[in-house]
Amino acid sequence: MTVPTFESNMTGEGLRIGIVQARFNADVGEGLLSACLSELARLGVANEDILHVTVPGALEVPLALQKMADTQQFDALIALGAVIRGETYHFELVSNESGAGITRVGLDYGIPIANAVLTTENDEQAAVRCAEKGADAARVAVEMANLLLALEELQAEEE
Repeated sequence: MTVPTFESNMTGEGLRIGIVQARFNADVGEGLLSACLSELARLGVANEDILHVTVPGALEVPLALQKMADTQQFDALIALGAVIRGETYHFELVSNESGAGITRVGLDYGIPIANAVLTTENDEQAAVRCAEKGADAARVAVEMANLLLALEELQAEEE
C-alpha cells in the first residue's frame, strides 16, 4: 500500500519569519539570534522577510508572538531566550508559563512557532546549547511554515 507523504521542504525563499528575543540573559540570547539568522540565510530567507523584536524576558515573549501572529504577516515565528535556574522557584514559574504561552499562541493562531527559549541549570549549559538551538529554531520554522502552506493548498484543492 502506498501512502502519500509530504516531504520536508527546507527552502526558505519567500517565507516571512518573525523573531521574538528575550533580552534577559543577553549573551545567550545574542548567541541564539546569531545562529538563527545565519541558518535562516543559509536556507534562503531574505533579510527583508525577517522581523526581529526584543522583549525584557521570557514571560513577555508570548505576548509579542501573539501580536505578531495577529498581523497575519508571518509564515512562522521563532522564540529566543534563556531561563537559567537560580536558587528560587522562579525558574519553574518562568519556564512553564513561557513555554505554555508560546504553545498557546501557535495553536490559537495556527502558526508554527519554533521555541528556542532554553531552560538550563547553569550559564555553561546555556552557552553550549545556544548555537545549535538557534540554528535548529530556524530549520523548524522553515520546515513547519512550508508544511502548513502545503496543507493549506491541499485543503483549498479539496474545497
